[in-house]
Amino acid sequence: MLKIRQSGFTGPVWAVNPRAEEVAGEPAYPSVTALPQTPDLAVLAVPPEAVPGVAEDCGRAGVRALVVLASGLDATQARRLLHSCRRHSMRLVGPNSLGIAQTDPAVRLDAEFGGAFPVPGSAGVAAQSGGVGIALLERLAWLGIGVSSFVSLGDKYDVSGNDLLQWWEDDQRTDLALLHLESFGNPRAFARTARRVTRTIPVLTVDAGRSAAGRRGAASHTAAAATPTVTREALFRQAGVTATRGISELVDTAALLHSQPLPGPRGAVAVVSNAGGIGILAADACVEAGLSVPPLPDDVTAELAALLPPAAGTANPVDTTAAIGPAELLACVELLTRSQAVDALLVCLVPTALTPGADQDLLRTLLDGPARRRVPVTAVMLSQEIPTRCRPCADGGQLPSYADPTAAARALAHALDRARWLAEPPGVEARAADCDPDAARQLVADFLAAEPDGGWLDPARTARLLSCYRLPLTPSVLASDEAGTMAAARSLRGAGHEGKVVLKAHVPGLVHKSVSGAVRTGLADESEVRTAYREFAERFGDRLAGVLVQPMAAPGLELLAGVVQDRVFGPLVVLGLGGTATEVLDDRVARLAPLTEADLTTMVTELRSAPLLLGRPGFPGVDLTAVGRTLAGLSRMATDLPEVAEADLNPLIASPDGLACVDARVRLRPAAGFDPYLRQLRRPPATPTEEER
Repeated sequence: MLKIRQSGFTGPVWAVNPRAEEVAGEPAYPSVTALPQTPDLAVLAVPPEAVPGVAEDCGRAGVRALVVLASGLDATQARRLLHSCRRHSMRLVGPNSLGIAQTDPAVRLDAEFGGAFPVPGSAGVAAQSGGVGIALLERLAWLGIGVSSFVSLGDKYDVSGNDLLQWWEDDQRTDLALLHLESFGNPRAFARTARRVTRTIPVLTVDAGRSAAGRRGAASHTAAAATPTVTREALFRQAGVTATRGISELVDTAALLHSQPLPGPRGAVAVVSNAGGIGILAADACVEAGLSVPPLPDDVTAELAALLPPAAGTANPVDTTAAIGPAELLACVELLTRSQAVDALLVCLVPTALTPGADQDLLRTLLDGPARRRVPVTAVMLSQEIPTRCRPCADGGQLPSYADPTAAARALAHALDRARWLAEPPGVEARAADCDPDAARQLVADFLAAEPDGGWLDPARTARLLSCYRLPLTPSVLASDEAGTMAAARSLRGAGHEGKVVLKAHVPGLVHKSVSGAVRTGLADESEVRTAYREFAERFGDRLAGVLVQPMAAPGLELLAGVVQDRVFGPLVVLGLGGTATEVLDDRVARLAPLTEADLTTMVTELRSAPLLLGRPGFPGVDLTAVGRTLAGLSRMATDLPEVAEADLNPLIASPDGLACVDARVRLRPAAGFDPYLRQLRRPPATPTEEER
């Protein structure tokens, strides 16, 4: 209460404590109902066992919102708290919340128990962890970035990151949003909201809880790729959220986005330094962060040579030497920021033996100029003690300054990602033509009627389901015995590459065929086919349910395309290099369905192996239209059929002439019995019993 008063809160504040006559010098009332007026907000700083009763008293009195600081509520206490909030239409922050703050001059409410008062400003901050919230407020204060509003979400029973994004979108005070979320109650709603909000203000978050072991036991390659990290990254990428890997990187990026314009979409950085060594380190950091440090055009280098001392290097990075003066540095900066060849400028300054305070003198020259130029300008000051600062400029703006070039480069890389995302047109859902969803739904319903717990489709059903979405499965015949296998091989040999066929053992429950010795390729004559069949029969015995015979596919680039259904996040579509080495190569991209037309392109171009797909001199690219058509079909299938738990097309042989999927697996499971789009206060609580009341 004392902190609320000291913050200059403009409204009335009352203390409620049945065991005290006054609190912090203010008279205390025995109950909420004894207050002279009904408060809009109640901050509950009571033991967990007292929370449900106090919440109910607040609801009956007409209080509109609660902030619950207490932690450790048991299941019964939580259920009673939620029931009171719903019955009386109260919004709830917490429990286990640090509190909230609103710096609007008309309100000036600081109802949180951090160590300092939030500095007024334009950054909205929401943190699930109280400790992270305190750290963010402290570091933003170091930077000189003020806060519009702060919410410690705590256990997030009700008010969530989605709510705060919508508030900041409309509050007319927030131009930068910082989120720390350890979990997503409704990620699909978050994606819809964030995709809209990030078009107008930057939204930054910490990608907390990364785990490489997320799906270690997954059966298919696609499911193995769909780790929690991959799923969250896809969510953030599609929603335009800037996801950093820690608090320091979040603050570093916030400093740049708060004070500087975005770089051009090429990401060409010019590095200027008064010492060659730091310039080289900065250039390396930029390249490692995904930026480019290209050679400067001849006309620019010629002008630089005329401006700088004789020994200066005018390539990129630009080495001005220690002999440079403030006027020459300013002219160099102005020249580079005007050049259309430069999308961002990184100025690295160090003290030198020639002039120990030279870096500070040169920095002051930058600060005396305009804070914002055509392109973002950042400074690297190895002598500064604070890792990141926003230094005030003469015109009232700020210049971000970093103690480490790596931090500056990462911040620029995040700014570049935002610039590129904003440059993308709003997504139009990818169209999958000539689909038959009714037939697909009937197939799924028939299978689950026979197998209520779900399972893997057999080859025939897999082929029928994929054909409903025009997915390119290679023609195949499932034979039940040796004679049928020989006949199928004879009928398909003419369609195979060089007249050869492939045999695959169909063993129910067997997923990874190559590892289990269930595949024989390149069979050219009947004796080889017969030998392969008998080897399968000997290896698998009574488990052998048949043999799948296919024509041998022509050589091409092996890809993986598939989808995995997350019960909360929804379907995730994956594209990457395929074949038996897919986990070793680990070159994949992912997007949450439904895909957009832009996704069909960016999923290809973001692969490390993109040059193999796009083509290069002497090596034609693959049929990208067919790749896009396949991704669109998978997206449509996963969206139509939530029962598709995972589908794996691997390998998908890509060539200039098209695609051929030579192996596919599909697993079905009953659809979830809830609608993830419905807003929920954690879970629908049961009506409290008389004892609980």
